[in-house]
Amino acid sequence: MADPTVPESHADLLEASLATIATVGRDGLPQLSTVWFLEDDGKVRVSLSTERQKTKNLIANPAVGVHIQDTVNPVRYLELRGTAHIEPDPDYDFANRIGAKYGVEDIRAFDGGKGTRVVVTIEPK
Repeated sequence: MADPTVPESHADLLEASLATIATVGRDGLPQLSTVWFLEDDGKVRVSLSTERQKTKNLIANPAVGVHIQDTVNPVRYLELRGTAHIEPDPDYDFANRIGAKYGVEDIRAFDGGKGTRVVVTIEPK
């Protein structure tokens, strides 16, 4: 089910493969990153390593943008702007759900043995 701020005409984009998130760096400039995501309980959620700059940016400043492109019709997209809520995912429970969507059995392999995982939930404004 889509978040009420997502128009029904674009709710299908919440099933897309990739999203781009924008965070704000220490220098005040945007940083864009392509991420795997899940629509979960009407919210867009991503799993991030605590070692990545985008995670550090969100901890310092939770302002976030999400852009999901329609790959069939490139002029159609969904943009969400809001606040990132960060929760620990020490047992990789959510990370494994993301991995299942993308056919990856163990997300830990992407972390190189460093850091832990967090769940980032985007709360649109």
